Amino acid sequence: MDRIQKILSAAGVCSRRLAEEYLRAGRVTVNGEAVGVGAKADPAVDEIRLDGKVIAAIGPRVYLMLNKPRGYVTTLSDEFNRPTVIDLTADCGERIFPIGRLDRDSDGLLLLTNDGDLAERLSHPRYETEKEYHVTVGGNLKNCVERLEAVTRLDNQPIARVKVSVVSRDSGHWTLSFILHQGLNRQIRRMCQDANLSVLRLQRIREGNLVLGDLPQGQWRYLTDQEVQDAYHHVASMESRGEEL
Repeated sequence: MDRIQKILSAAGVCSRRLAEEYLRAGRVTVNGEAVGVGAKADPAVDEIRLDGKVIAAIGPRVYLMLNKPRGYVTTLSDEFNRPTVIDLTADCGERIFPIGRLDRDSDGLLLLTNDGDLAERLSHPRYETEKEYHVTVGGNLKNCVERLEAVTRLDNQPIARVKVSVVSRDSGHWTLSFILHQGLNRQIRRMCQDANLSVLRLQRIREGNLVLGDLPQGQWRYLTDQEVQDAYHHVASMESRGEEL
């Protein structure tokens, strides 16, 4: 017997965290009965459904990188019928879900998989996966790097230090690099607002050792075996570090 959120994750339906949201919303049934967080089942004998659809055994493990365009939401489906990242990756042939978030107005690197355990670990703050963004800003640009790095709280919540540097300067706007390990909701946009800067474009270019490179916008590619191994190695090293601490 396993917890339902673990079964959904192992089946490639969603991460464990998202599975808990589905359970709280009453969207999961076992043998016809709605179940909540903490419920257990045996996938070999129990019929488990999400939104009325039977959860089938997982196919091959799939790991891919998408260059998400602006205007797409990072969800499996959208109640407002907005385009989703799943629309862009439907031709991969497997049911996959995003690792983490990239808001609708941002573009760039997004990872998707049907490996729920790896997705949970890579998106969890304790694993401190480093992410880099290129952000084009306008407004009061004088000493903007110093002003941004001086932002240590958002809505009275402390944030980890963010490394900011200048990538390029153009008339009226600069492109800055933001490197962070923490991922509060719309953190970079909120930091820019506090520093009196307007965000013209926000693009994620790197996550851990994975680099967006020249992948065309709206296109995706499979991760190489080495890239997948590196992701697992990162998770294992952070787990070892946590045990030592």
